[in-house]
Amino acid sequence: MSAFPEISKIQYEGPESTDLLSYRWYNAEEVIEGKTMQDHLRLSVVYWHTFRGTGSDPFGAPTMVRPWDDGSESVENACNRARAAFEFMEKLGVPFYAFHDRDVAPEGASLAESHANLDAVCAVLQEEQQRTGIKLLWGTANLFSNPRYMHGASTSCNADAFAYGAAQVKKCLEVTLELGGENYVFWGGREGYQTLYNTDLKREIDHMGQFMNMAVDYANKIGFEGTFLIEPKPKEPTKHQYDSDVAACINFLRSYGLMERFKLNIETNHATLAGHTMMHELDYAGAQDMLGSIDANTGDLLLGWDTDQFLTDNYVATQIMLVLLKYGGLTSGGVNFDAKVRRESFEPIDLFYAHVGGIDCFARGLRIAAAIRADGKLDQFVTDRYGSWDTGVGADIEANNHDFESLEAYMLEQGEITANVSGRQEMVENLINQYM
Repeated sequence: MSAFPEISKIQYEGPESTDLLSYRWYNAEEVIEGKTMQDHLRLSVVYWHTFRGTGSDPFGAPTMVRPWDDGSESVENACNRARAAFEFMEKLGVPFYAFHDRDVAPEGASLAESHANLDAVCAVLQEEQQRTGIKLLWGTANLFSNPRYMHGASTSCNADAFAYGAAQVKKCLEVTLELGGENYVFWGGREGYQTLYNTDLKREIDHMGQFMNMAVDYANKIGFEGTFLIEPKPKEPTKHQYDSDVAACINFLRSYGLMERFKLNIETNHATLAGHTMMHELDYAGAQDMLGSIDANTGDLLLGWDTDQFLTDNYVATQIMLVLLKYGGLTSGGVNFDAKVRRESFEPIDLFYAHVGGIDCFARGLRIAAAIRADGKLDQFVTDRYGSWDTGVGADIEANNHDFESLEAYMLEQGEITANVSGRQEMVENLINQYM
């Protein structure tokens, strides 16, 4: 039985279309800068918000109407939900999905029962992947919802919580491998602290590094060759999380010898919470060759917490795609819609409106970014701005042909620096506006 009988497969109809259940900008097979739009974006639907979100919030009960879901935590219901999810993704026309272990399968009364539940549902996921051709972008373990993880998992003061988390990740890695997942994500939902008065910070971070290395060792043992991803997030639910932003994550990975196997999964909403722009976080990761994947969403600046809304801002999407194109695009990662419909958008069709709008926003951002790059004016301005580094003393500095003493001698002879030129920020912003 169809979960979405009133919805046909979403089609590309072009910019002139007024049908809000069609793509105006996303044409999967259209080639831009040598790759199809589908290969550039590698679109992915998340299981947790889309098929486990209820619409509840701290002030109200669930609102979502989901006819295919009987509300139980039975394995049978989980299997029915999985089939509905693949119908949705097939009609949307996306090539990937992503999940937490506890999203797709209910937790049992014991670890062994939880493992068995996951195996049962994953058999259905495997069938649906084969039926539709949709692939697993990444798997991850939920190490934050159960009360056992109240102090964290790999950073818990309770060694048993560390051990339980290791067992859960072990199983999730096995399932991710079985389903052909291209990545495995760590999101440190409670890997941090509320106050340093009761926290041994160094010990906790050392334990997290040890945990990640154990995961790599086990992945190598079972033959999982996918990329490990860490998702930066500064706060919520803990006041300070150790994976607070891109710079902190890269420092952690370098400190614990994990740079070769890990990259970053970067989220717009988390960048905002860290006090950065998404463009900054992506560019910093790209500059360090650590750009892996993105979570496609946005927050509400008036609320100041992780609202996980669908991105509809063409400027932000353009900024994201400019950076992705700059660094050669996503490899094993994707544009993963870690976003949820608002509490008031409770009907099943709202899932389609939300995803179609988000996909079109990124597709339009890709088109605009490619046009900016093809025109070359922005790149030329940046090249000219740094022209003093291409010849003379600048080129010599970059070639390591100077030290402080030689530079002092140079300036004593020069007397003063050459005249600065304007950064023309307003002009550059106006230039970007010409493409929007």
